[in-house]
Amino acid sequence: MMGRPDFEELEVYKLAESLADQIWEIVKKWDYFTKDTIGKQIVRSADSVCANIAEGRGRYNDSR
Repeated sequence: MMGRPDFEELEVYKLAESLADQIWEIVKKWDYFTKDTIGKQIVRSADSVCANIAEGRGRYNDSR
C-alpha cells in the first residue's frame, strides 16, 4: 500500500514549491516576448527544483 509521498513533508520541498509558485505569479505578469523567452526558462528551472527533490527522496528512501 502506498501512502502520501513523504517528500511533500520536507521543509526544503515546501520552500521550493512556494518559490516556484511565486515565480509563476511574477512571470505571468510579463509581456509576451519576455514571458516566452526568459520567463519559460525561469519557470522550468523553479519547477525542476521540486521535481529533483522528489526524485532524490524516492531514490534514497528505504520505505519503498
